[in-house]
Amino acid sequence: MNTQSDLTWLPATGVQLRKAGVQFDAIRVDGEKGRDVADWLARMTGGDPGPIVETATGRRGVYFLVPVGSVSHRAWPDGVTRFTASAGHVSYIPVPALNGPTWPLSWRYRPTTPDRLVHTRLLCTALHSQE
Repeated sequence: MNTQSDLTWLPATGVQLRKAGVQFDAIRVDGEKGRDVADWLARMTGGDPGPIVETATGRRGVYFLVPVGSVSHRAWPDGVTRFTASAGHVSYIPVPALNGPTWPLSWRYRPTTPDRLVHTRLLCTALHSQE
């Protein structure tokens, strides 16, 4: 696995917000459904589904970090929240550091390389199959 310095969008410590549409966009799926889809993607990709962040509080959201521009023109099932940028709209995605205290955020699946993100079409297919 690469070091944190290879992944320039990662915070050195704690948690930071990253503007959608710069390094990545995101899809959030709340609760156990998000965790189940993340684990299914991991099985389908040999354990490297791309970076996936989970929250331990509230809706217990799971954030799938996907390529910029791959979110807005797809039909997503109900219960999915899109984090993307467009004219007059800005979204921010919470990103934890790789190490140290980041609660309530953590990595369900850590980023491995700067260009490795969750495959959007595979994610969309997985979500539709669980409707």
